Amino acid sequence: MFPPPAGQFPYTRGIHETMYRGRLWTMRQFSGFSTPEETNARYRRLLEAGQTGLSVAFDLPTLMGYDADHPLSFGEVGKCGAPISSLEDIEALFHAIPLDRITVSMTINSPAAVIWAMYLVAAEKQGADVSLLSGTLQNDILKEYIAQKEYIFPPRPSMRLVTDTIEFATRHTPRFNPLSVSGYHIREAGSTAVQELAFTIRDGLEYVDWALERGLGIDEFAPRLSFFFNAHSDFFEEIAKYRAARQLWATLMRDRYGATDERSMRLRFHAQTAGSSLTWQQPYNNVVRTTLQAMAAVLGGAQSLHTNSLDEAFALPTEQAATLALRTQQVIAYESGITATPDPFGGSYFVENLTSELDAGAREYIAKIDSMGGMIPAIEQGYPQAEIAKASYADQLKTESGEKVVVGVNKFVSQDTGSPLEILQMDRQAESRQCEKLRVLRASRSNEAVARTLGALVRAAEGAENLMPLLLDAVRAYATLGEICAALKEVFGTWRETPAV
Repeated sequence: MFPPPAGQFPYTRGIHETMYRGRLWTMRQFSGFSTPEETNARYRRLLEAGQTGLSVAFDLPTLMGYDADHPLSFGEVGKCGAPISSLEDIEALFHAIPLDRITVSMTINSPAAVIWAMYLVAAEKQGADVSLLSGTLQNDILKEYIAQKEYIFPPRPSMRLVTDTIEFATRHTPRFNPLSVSGYHIREAGSTAVQELAFTIRDGLEYVDWALERGLGIDEFAPRLSFFFNAHSDFFEEIAKYRAARQLWATLMRDRYGATDERSMRLRFHAQTAGSSLTWQQPYNNVVRTTLQAMAAVLGGAQSLHTNSLDEAFALPTEQAATLALRTQQVIAYESGITATPDPFGGSYFVENLTSELDAGAREYIAKIDSMGGMIPAIEQGYPQAEIAKASYADQLKTESGEKVVVGVNKFVSQDTGSPLEILQMDRQAESRQCEKLRVLRASRSNEAVARTLGALVRAAEGAENLMPLLLDAVRAYATLGEICAALKEVFGTWRETPAV
């Protein structure tokens, strides 16, 4: 028997009755590099080219909670995203971009609450009504312990910060998604599709449990939870994965938690094409890979999409490559005709069977993690990490043996291994300019106000109150990201993983 039509529980075929016939997905190209000012210029040009939402990439020091002038930041400032050390940088990042009229997605996790506080204050200073702000904070710390490894604090205080943002958003920013549960990085680390699906959904359940324990009602906060999945190269498996994710989440919300609001049961997700599938060999093949992956995401019902650029196996994308990636989405949207019906593969025996298989496989993993006491004990025991490592190793063996074909790498190999591409060149002076900005900021701000707000934050962290108001106060005083994270480390400590493999 086929599942119900799109827009009906369990939403296997899509969360809206008309899907893209009513509204296209948001085209949200992930970008950030060099300095906040240069990133701002890229954003404005992409918006002029037809991009419909912003997606912020932060550099490694920012992701790890360090200021640009910290010794561990040396050589990494602005290299893989925009460097953000203070409210001043966020103001530059969004200069002349009205935050009350553009949705903003921010890929930030361990220091997410701090960066979100900066975004909220920047919007406030623009004169925006923060209750009308729309966008998404990734804020998924569990997948950091599982896959990406950009964590600062131990799991439980980190989960407190995530829960603080969920509670604050529920009360003050009802249109903003305070959490995007991310399977993307789990898949990039080498997981299978079923592992990506299972670990992502189980992470989502962990966040739900913590929010319920905080005293929030399921239908009070669950409608604003969102998801982020990979769009990989096995075309039909990916389509089935998204369909399985929707029906799995819907049934769990209803049966496990008693949700009654349809919005709590509708899994909304962003997709990004698979960075790990891109190759430096024959890089123009990456355009084809990205197109197929993007089509899988659209045929699977994504609410927003990022398409990778052909040059990302070499460096951050040039503006030309990023624009071509955006044009790929636009061609699919306006020329392909696949948006004419909500679920083009619904009713296909192959896709329906794959959907059921992925659903069943994910439920087995979820039951296993439940039996371990939840995702945090599973992480502490290294269970999901070991499962991904085994899958990644097996996949690499298949590539090296030729069982898995990668065109241009292990089959149809060209003798020409040079790059015909123009590569984005970073401004070598960007790091020193960011450090100088920090020096000037620290000399011009009220350091007394900074010390006062950081002291209040430490005292609050020692208790149980929501830390978002304290973070907002510190940000308004122009306390830096590094100073705020250092203050929280005094109370929370840091985390070092015990290797499980």
